[in-house]
Amino acid sequence: MQTASLLEIAKTYLRETIQPIANQLDEEVEALRSALQGLGDRQLLALRVPKLYNGAELDVSAFHSFQTQTARFSGALAFLQTQHQSAGAILSKSENEALKQAYLPKMGTGEKLVGIGFSHLRRSNHPPLQAIETAHGYEIHGHIPWITGFGLFESALIAAVLPNGQAVYGMIPFTNTDTQGSIRLSEPMQLAAMSSTNTVTAELRKWHLAASDVAFVAEAGAILKQDRVNVLNHSFFSLGCAQAGLDILKAAIETKSELAISPAYAALFEEWQRCQHLITTAQDQSFEERLKLRAWAIELATKCAHAAVVASSGAANSKGHPAQRVYREALVFSVSGQTAAVLEATLDRITRLHEIDQRA
Repeated sequence: MQTASLLEIAKTYLRETIQPIANQLDEEVEALRSALQGLGDRQLLALRVPKLYNGAELDVSAFHSFQTQTARFSGALAFLQTQHQSAGAILSKSENEALKQAYLPKMGTGEKLVGIGFSHLRRSNHPPLQAIETAHGYEIHGHIPWITGFGLFESALIAAVLPNGQAVYGMIPFTNTDTQGSIRLSEPMQLAAMSSTNTVTAELRKWHLAASDVAFVAEAGAILKQDRVNVLNHSFFSLGCAQAGLDILKAAIETKSELAISPAYAALFEEWQRCQHLITTAQDQSFEERLKLRAWAIELATKCAHAAVVASSGAANSKGHPAQRVYREALVFSVSGQTAAVLEATLDRITRLHEIDQRA
């Protein structure tokens, strides 16, 4: 299917089916499961997987457009599906052909649903999940502090640190089991937003990761290098979330008489256009410049969501109001995929703007 057609199918589904139930998707697991399968029914769940494995093989620009639109209409669906999309893209790089054949051709339709658990590799202190090589694979033991999709995904691509600092990536069942050692999953975390995504922690004890389940072994610090290359990737969720706030603000213009809403919308929309343009054309910019753009997108999402709350007045205090949900989503996206550099850049932008306000 042509990229333009695929994106149009996605946009229609998101606008007509997902947007009206976005608040429901934020809290109800079964509703979110159905929404995710809706993406699968439209072959939208393996967008970065090569066509050789029944994937869509979208280019980077098209995929980022999809991510932006998904976040615009449902933060929970955006957050959940990106775990699966990441698993597919990463597994595509494996040399384990049997493992790829077992999963990739079935991921686009949702017949196979896979989560991820390797954000802990960004921690500079004692690695919480460790591995030792054995005669037939690896023995995994330790703690995964954050893994999304319990009860929604059947498997997870996880990573554990070897004694030499390298990381072994492999597939495990995303369930409580004692078949090859022990996997124990916590109850879903009570998150401020997107609780329906069922984010849990995992404890692995003497888990045998068979060689057949190993995707690859990455060099020490590889994820930190990738974070620098992909520093703008999470910006597209913030841009989508900012659009969601703008949508609410625009709707308020039609229903409220306050004259300030219209110019506020115009100013924020113009800023969104500038931010979006600079981010989508920033591939040749330095890491420092791209980092600043990431911080700008984060701040813009919170600003647009806050404006949506203000324009919605007291009604926005209701947990079921769209502005309330979008504001919480903006907070989640402000820390998603956060590295030390992103944290510093985000705080720097917040405090720098405050200093400007103080001098005004």
